[in-house]
Amino acid sequence: MNKVVANADEAVRDIKDGMTLMLGGFGLCGIPENSIAALVRMGVKNLTCISNNAGVDDFGIGLMLKTRQVKKMISSYVGENDEFERQLLSGELEVELIPQGTLAERCRAAGAGIPAFFTPAGYGTEVAEGKEVREFNGKMYLLEHAFDSDFAIVKAWKGDTDGNLIFKGTARNFNPMMAMAGKITIAEVEELLEPGELAANEIHVPGIFVNKIFKGVNYEKRIEQRTVRQN
Repeated sequence: MNKVVANADEAVRDIKDGMTLMLGGFGLCGIPENSIAALVRMGVKNLTCISNNAGVDDFGIGLMLKTRQVKKMISSYVGENDEFERQLLSGELEVELIPQGTLAERCRAAGAGIPAFFTPAGYGTEVAEGKEVREFNGKMYLLEHAFDSDFAIVKAWKGDTDGNLIFKGTARNFNPMMAMAGKITIAEVEELLEPGELAANEIHVPGIFVNKIFKGVNYEKRIEQRTVRQN
């Protein structure tokens, strides 16, 4: 199976209106910048986006919010995006806020073929509304379901043409779990190598989980919050 595609536009061309997408990254680290830009160019709309956060106004998922392509956000942290806040308060955007650990586990469960699990996170809060609750060893737990995502779109440091991926630093946070969880996984990488060029013991995601891979370009490497010491 030839997994290599020429660019982001070719990688995302099968994404249709109304689909559910997982988008990797943590803050502005390790987000699939090229793929998001391609989705903006394509104009696909009414998307449900699962991501730890919603980017910022002019970067990441924030670009898709600006063009009104996102119908619903499923996230754990959204505090850096003014457009997100505006759409939420005006009722233009559906939002499901969930604990960060629950978000991670719902991704991991999907990749592992586990349909649901119990977690104590969120018990006794609005997060628990409408969910099954059970007691285990004197502690209350909520039933949470694995995500059901049409596509997972991730960004890796290195990958090979077989789809094996290596992530760098904080970019390893949500990307590996999402790569294993999507029905179809698209990976953009900074370096695209031939099979055998990656050290086998350093691979974070085996190529069996990846359907499409391409070498990205022009990564910005932004810093979300820059704090400097005064002289």
